[in-house]
Amino acid sequence: MLPISLDVTGKLLLIVGGGAVGSRKAIAARTAGAIVRIVDPNIAARMHPPLDHACTLLHEAYRPEHLDGVFLAFACATPVVNEQVVADAHARGILVNSATAPHTGNVTLPSVVRSGDLSIAINTGGAAPALARRIREKLETEFDAAYANWVRLLAEVRTIALADVTDPVQRRQLLDGFADWPWLTRLRDEGIDATKAAMLAAIRA
Repeated sequence: MLPISLDVTGKLLLIVGGGAVGSRKAIAARTAGAIVRIVDPNIAARMHPPLDHACTLLHEAYRPEHLDGVFLAFACATPVVNEQVVADAHARGILVNSATAPHTGNVTLPSVVRSGDLSIAINTGGAAPALARRIREKLETEFDAAYANWVRLLAEVRTIALADVTDPVQRRQLLDGFADWPWLTRLRDEGIDATKAAMLAAIRA
């Protein structure tokens, strides 16, 4: 498996099966900016995913035509239906994830720890999702809001360093230093404004 992050903004994602698993996939896809198509003939008896202008729901059985224009498909229905979705997606060269048989698809979704723009993915290749979840829960206690502030601050000062520091070696040393652990400690102790001022002073020294 090759760990990778996909930009699905504006891309069409198909979710076959609107139960709890499909609903979670729909929420994650919409949060990532994707356009979502959900197919499930029994959705009325299931958990409803949130619908908006970029999320459509088809009350019908899955057909291969549902893959038209799709960038990534999630098979979240019964094993039999999921097997067909995976086969059809492979035949069309479409990325596909199977909830019931992850090894048959070509995409597995990691468990993700998020703090602002910082994301940490834990992936067991579909072999042990419960373990991935427990590792995520453990990491969530460590990677708190301070990391989100640190990432945001590094993005701000990087733009300034690229504009103000002409020597590439000096610029690289500065940016590498700002990403070292003492700056996180300083951020926690002194706050974001004081830490930013110190970084800018280092850039302009």
